[in-house]
Amino acid sequence: MKRTPRETTESARRVSRRGMILGGLQLGFAGVLAARMRYMQVEQADEFRLLAEENRINIRLIPPARGRLFDREGRVIAENEQTYRVVLVREDAGDVDAVIARLSQLIELDEADLNRALAEMKRTAPFFPVTVADRVSWEDISRVAVNAPALPGITTEVGLSRYYPMKDLFAHAAGYVGPVSERDLERYEDPPPVLRIPRFQIGKVGVEAKLEHVLRGDAGAKRVEVNAVGRVMRELDRQEGTAGGDVQLTVDSALQDYIQARLGEESASVVVMDLEKGDLLAIASAPSYDANKFVRGISVADYGELRDNDHRPLASKTVQDAYPPGSTFKMVTALAGLEAGIIGPDETVWCPGHMEVGSRRFHCWKRVGHGYMNLEQSLAQSCDVYYYDLALKVGIENIAAMSRRLGLGEAFDIEMSAVTAGLVPDKAWKLRERGAGWVIGDTVNSSIGQGFVLTSPLQLAVMTARLATGRAIRPRLVKSINGVEQPFTAGEPLGLNENHLRWVRNAMYSVSNARRGTAYGSRIIAEGKRMAGKTGTAQVLNRVVRNQDVPWEERDHALFVNYAPHDAPSIAVSVVVEHGGGGSLAAAPIARDVTLQALYGEDPPLDAYPRKDRERIKAQQERLARERRSTDADGRTRA
Repeated sequence: MKRTPRETTESARRVSRRGMILGGLQLGFAGVLAARMRYMQVEQADEFRLLAEENRINIRLIPPARGRLFDREGRVIAENEQTYRVVLVREDAGDVDAVIARLSQLIELDEADLNRALAEMKRTAPFFPVTVADRVSWEDISRVAVNAPALPGITTEVGLSRYYPMKDLFAHAAGYVGPVSERDLERYEDPPPVLRIPRFQIGKVGVEAKLEHVLRGDAGAKRVEVNAVGRVMRELDRQEGTAGGDVQLTVDSALQDYIQARLGEESASVVVMDLEKGDLLAIASAPSYDANKFVRGISVADYGELRDNDHRPLASKTVQDAYPPGSTFKMVTALAGLEAGIIGPDETVWCPGHMEVGSRRFHCWKRVGHGYMNLEQSLAQSCDVYYYDLALKVGIENIAAMSRRLGLGEAFDIEMSAVTAGLVPDKAWKLRERGAGWVIGDTVNSSIGQGFVLTSPLQLAVMTARLATGRAIRPRLVKSINGVEQPFTAGEPLGLNENHLRWVRNAMYSVSNARRGTAYGSRIIAEGKRMAGKTGTAQVLNRVVRNQDVPWEERDHALFVNYAPHDAPSIAVSVVVEHGGGGSLAAAPIARDVTLQALYGEDPPLDAYPRKDRERIKAQQERLARERRSTDADGRTRA
């Protein structure tokens, strides 16, 4: 139907109006967009520039160099050595199995390390570098570099790793480091970021663990540019971290080396303590182990060999183990009696070889008896009946109080792992822990260091130091941190009667120097070097049996404590030989040799020993000289 001119005009007007409205809407929308773009580009430019930078730049931590450990003479105990490692980036390698196969033809790959690396690759991003070979020699690194075109994704790196140049010498005291484990991370509510660095090493036991906060240092940081998927494109800048603090211990590595060699194949421990500051000059457990094996993660086979050894090389026997002190405890009982006014130096007790207490007979080690014994004779000849009788008069509470006064029953705060408090029993303890009342037989047993009494070799050294000085000396293992001397205490006076202490010291002198003394065979004859001590034998089996008639693990422990020189004490020594049999035969000779070595600072002259021992001692010194390490000027040692 043909439209009229009027209809045509009206239709054109409506279309023109709609167009204007639509155009206006489009223009308004464009204006809003322009205003928004201006606001974002001008008003918010700095904010969006910062967001863009943060998306493009990552901050990555740089592990700090760990602080070093030194002995008291400045010899290196633990240091950081430069190591080479081979890393693989899965994304760049393509066929990982093929690349590793080619790499294994060039260098030897440890199967355990390789399996660990493959497992790590599955957990991490494909562009993340994973170590496939650590501590690689320079020759191996050279072969890898020459064959780089055939090894896509393989690169070599240089890093730092812990190294213990003295190997097994301070494994129990200094401890060792190892890679951070999930168990380590669980100890923190919010683990420090540095612990997330792959293969980062932290202290596991000993000084390395106890002073982790000092030795670790502060991590550095580097800014790297990454692409959209997180791969590093280039390093923009870096700020190196702060190295950990250096720590100097109180121990003398030359003396420690001698002691380890002297102990040989024994399962034993020795503590040597300075009497001026309480410095631990030596703290040795035997057998020991090479701490370097734990740095990268010890193999199952190596760990199993250490774990299953009946001489327990992993145990820090000096502080972790507690033994019945045997007759070395008799000085405690004697002082308790003296201080209580119950005995004097000249009062005697008849020893027929046993004592009847109720329905039980308590034997003396000398079955035929010692006859009449006074204080000095009872300690010198180690008469048990004298102390049975004294304990019944003085009581367990007085004995326990004197024990604590002399340092027993306390876990000393030194930088070693699993320091035991031992056990000083009394009536309250037995009722609380055993749910039973104290009986008179418990007191009799305790008087000679048997029954419930338990002490560590460190505690025995502290006890001896306090007896020698009359002061509350405390042990110290850390001498300085970053050159700053660490606090020590010379010890407040114990408040004991000086006459009582002198009587006990004279009795200890007779142990080693009187002809009937139990340690007379291990005496020192050099003037100004003679020692005062006490033998001890701790029963392992509660039955009368000869040590040679039972297996090694059922034999008695042998103990000896001493200080020297007697007239001007400067050191205290404790020795425990597990299942050694008797203190006079197994522990006293070791203590005599260690004491002389500490006093002279080198192999002592043969005339310090009784004439009958000199030929044997000369041969022993020659043998030990071959077995000990030679120490270089920089502190490194060679086996």
